[in-house]
Amino acid sequence: MKFRFALAAAVCAALLIFSTAGFADSIKVDYNHQANWGNYHTYSWGAVRVSNQLNQDRIKRAVNHWLQKGGWKEVPSGGHITILATDNIHDEHEAETYYNNLGDGWGDGWGWGGWGWGDDDDGGFQQTTTSTVTVRKAHLVIDMFDARSKKLLWRGVSRGELTSNSSKNRARLYQDIDHMFRDFPPKAKH
Repeated sequence: MKFRFALAAAVCAALLIFSTAGFADSIKVDYNHQANWGNYHTYSWGAVRVSNQLNQDRIKRAVNHWLQKGGWKEVPSGGHITILATDNIHDEHEAETYYNNLGDGWGDGWGWGGWGWGDDDDGGFQQTTTSTVTVRKAHLVIDMFDARSKKLLWRGVSRGELTSNSSKNRARLYQDIDHMFRDFPPKAKH
């Protein structure tokens, strides 16, 4: 009985963790920790290659907002930093599993029957259905290079699921860029 309770608790915890993680985009930022970020004050845009051309201006506006908020100035060419952005939109196949007959609810004894406390013995995972679904995924990469040395100084990567609602996708694009740049410029670590 203890095993069934532990199994049920583990499954519930896993479902809770995975259900909340599915709603958030994955944002990662990395940068050159040896770079003297105080030496950079201007930037120029290089190539912005995105699947949806409307997002080209959206990405530039959002990044410009954060850089200018930090005191940086955009120049048409010859900035200290060159910024490049690209995306990758593709379909991924994911397996979805549904469990049927998770137990009888409150059992004959104290607690949930079928989950280890009741004395009926027909609970547990008796039926599962697994299907494959196609999910539209988007990856956005924003890179900053030192214009003179051509070395990568900073990279922000966003990975998330697209929806059929363009307003939600647009809002998530702005949220992802806000998340990438909220601690920009990086602070020197000693």
